[in-house]
Amino acid sequence: MKSFVAAAFLLGLSLAQYDRALSAPTDPWKALGFLEGTWDAHTQGGSAGAQSSGTYTFKPELKHHVLVRSSSASAACRGPKSFDCEHSDVLYVYQEVQGQPLRAIYFDNEGHVIHYDVSTPDSTTAIFISDPSQSGPQFRLVYELKDAVMSGKFQMRLPGQAEWKSYLEWTGAKK
Repeated sequence: MKSFVAAAFLLGLSLAQYDRALSAPTDPWKALGFLEGTWDAHTQGGSAGAQSSGTYTFKPELKHHVLVRSSSASAACRGPKSFDCEHSDVLYVYQEVQGQPLRAIYFDNEGHVIHYDVSTPDSTTAIFISDPSQSGPQFRLVYELKDAVMSGKFQMRLPGQAEWKSYLEWTGAKK
């Protein structure tokens, strides 16, 4: 009988710890920690054909309620608008409601605004994907860290298309 009571006690203790682990809020920012820091970037592909280099920085703001990416790049410009070859943008990653997936919003100096849902399929990949129900193309921004090299892709797909096409691709290392 004593061994039955001891077994029941241990089982109850184990179930209580398991229940606590399930109900404990997870840190949504931990999965994006690999992005933090300042990165050099060099474009190397995509249909935009841009040859540029620049930097971007991911850093937590507002007591880590927001992750902010700010970037700037200079491109090798051609044509009549060659005087305006600087690109800059900001991306704010946030959690609207605790326990819900992360979201992001992007702004750039060309007037673009993109709303994203954020996912982290593994510990070194972050995927930002726009809503497919909006009119126009759908956008996907992917960051992958492999062997201290960050690779990025800005992709799009037009309504009715199944495949993503890279508009810009880049790689870089942390400063």
